[in-house]
Amino acid sequence: QVRLVESGGGLVQAGGSLRLECEASGRTFSRTYMAWFRQPPGKEREFVAAFRWSTDSLIVSDSVKGRFTISRDNAGRTIDLQMNSLKPEDTAVYFCAAKSSYSDDYYSDYDYWGQGTQVTVSS
Repeated sequence: QVRLVESGGGLVQAGGSLRLECEASGRTFSRTYMAWFRQPPGKEREFVAAFRWSTDSLIVSDSVKGRFTISRDNAGRTIDLQMNSLKPEDTAVYFCAAKSSYSDDYYSDYDYWGQGTQVTVSS
């Protein structure tokens, strides 16, 4: 079992920045991917970014590329999402996720989820 706890959400004006952190505990050695998703109000959850431990590689969705970056700590227990140049359409609940799959799929089939953290961008 992997437990994920997000922090760092809040209210920010358009053009501002926020940094979200996801801390993993439990059987963290079993996770091969950690990712960020978000769910805007009234919409479905969508992929934001993911990090793959086995290849030390990452991927960021086109909708946030150039504004958001994902990083990890050396111990492999936290994964951060740095969000710059925020827009009102980035308003959402942001979720951290993890899985133990060895596939090449960054985008789906995540087994573990955090409780989410609210990000609100005012215009």
